[in-house]
Amino acid sequence: MIITQKTDMICENLRRNSDGELCFAGMPLSPLAEKYGTPLYLYDEDRVRHNCRSYIEAVREGFGETARVMYASKAASFKQLYRIVKEEGLGVDVVSCGEIYTAALADFPLENAYFHSNNKTDADIEFAISRGVGYFVVDNAEELFAIDEIAAKHGIRQKIMLRITPGIDPHTYAAVATGKVDSKFGSAIETGQAKAITSLALTFDNLELCGFHCHVGSQIFDGEVYLATSRVMLRFIADMERELGFICRDLDIGGGLGVRYIESQPVINIKETILTVADEMKREAARLGITLPRISLEPGRSIVADAGLTLYTVGTVKRIPGYKTYVSVDGGMTDNPRYALYGSPYTILPVLDGEGERESCSVVGRCCESGDILQENVQLRADTERGDLLACLTTGAYHYSMASNYNRIPRPPVVMLKNGESYLAVKRESLEDIIKLDI
Repeated sequence: MIITQKTDMICENLRRNSDGELCFAGMPLSPLAEKYGTPLYLYDEDRVRHNCRSYIEAVREGFGETARVMYASKAASFKQLYRIVKEEGLGVDVVSCGEIYTAALADFPLENAYFHSNNKTDADIEFAISRGVGYFVVDNAEELFAIDEIAAKHGIRQKIMLRITPGIDPHTYAAVATGKVDSKFGSAIETGQAKAITSLALTFDNLELCGFHCHVGSQIFDGEVYLATSRVMLRFIADMERELGFICRDLDIGGGLGVRYIESQPVINIKETILTVADEMKREAARLGITLPRISLEPGRSIVADAGLTLYTVGTVKRIPGYKTYVSVDGGMTDNPRYALYGSPYTILPVLDGEGERESCSVVGRCCESGDILQENVQLRADTERGDLLACLTTGAYHYSMASNYNRIPRPPVVMLKNGESYLAVKRESLEDIIKLDI
């Protein structure tokens, strides 16, 4: 089971001061909005580091000093984050040349990187090999042939892991015959394709098969998902050792631990959860008579999500008597598309709060799009008006990384907070930035 705990605030790095102003990372938000403008992405650097250390300590206590934590950088990818996770001793998971390039410019040692994606082009493979990416997580047979050919041109033997689909449905928490077998990622154990691609991978001269990778979902709050996944993967490893003579040295069991977006969701105790999974994996490996491989975990969201907050300024407040109230802000689906895409829940709070009547509002964005909604049924003060500041919580993951220029709207800056000071990590886009590729 996942060990959870309750906290009074949605995130541990939030509080209100004596004036009723929301503070993040110990800093009141109004001065930050005045200094940098809105919309504004804020990151609590100390919280990022705390989350990194929580994973490192738990993984090494549970699985030993060789175990690895690989930050899944698709959650948030900019140079300063790569510098931070490097300093904290994490590797990274990258999924594109853009992420590889960003990490390289931040002087991240790419030998400590895993390169994912289900469709790496020849150009992607060439770029990653030329940059010295440590491991490819191989999705399919076509990729094996392409990497082998390009590795041969470079005169190297490229380390690889195979992405395996264990058939675990993270929503029902059960290993089922068809659940997630039809994922676009990886090779399924159930269909025999996982064994087939393992056998194939062992035939290439320029590829070194090191082990397997799996990932079954995100926002997981039930530890049985990880226990079930681990059992399936260890049985598969035992089968490959017995049937193919392949001894798996590395096993990445993915990421996906849930984070708290709304009050009803629990806070996961990362350490106790990982130790529970580690104990079960050791027992299962012993039962199967195999050596437990070096274990990697791949957290992304749970490293950065609660370290992030987005500030907005209210523009219009449209009250439709007998129907609803729309509170429009100066951001929206361009800086947070997740509600429009998935109906993702968020907590949105007024920066300045106090006593008074409340009303239920739809907080919406500025795009010319009816689906540009940040959250429905947000309880705000009935006197909310133009110029008020709103804070959307837990926005450190999949916000900056998924932002767009829809409606030709510039993307917000990223500002880091540390020890009561702020500094710019990513500049606010200008109108000139938006058209700089136009001819």
